Amino acid sequence: MGRSARHVYSDPADVQALEALASELPANGHVRLMLKNGGTCEGVVAERATVQVYYDPTEQHQGINGELRLVRPDEPDWHRWMWLDEIARVEHLDSTLGSEN
Repeated sequence: MGRSARHVYSDPADVQALEALASELPANGHVRLMLKNGGTCEGVVAERATVQVYYDPTEQHQGINGELRLVRPDEPDWHRWMWLDEIARVEHLDSTLGSEN
């Protein structure tokens, strides 16, 4: 497989949380992400996020994580890749789907 992630998860609760997060990130959805490090990032989801199997950096352990790419249509050269496990919360800016009222 050859793909590695800084953090991989195999505990069922962690995997379920990542899958739930991925389901909140539909393709073309305009979102603001609150990151676990305290930062935020806003953009449009380039394609639906999915969880996948990765290896940890030592390639000794296999687990789950996911990647997400955000774009900004008004800034064609801007994009950002991030790991799903970096995201603390998703705020939907283009609908009530998944928003917290």
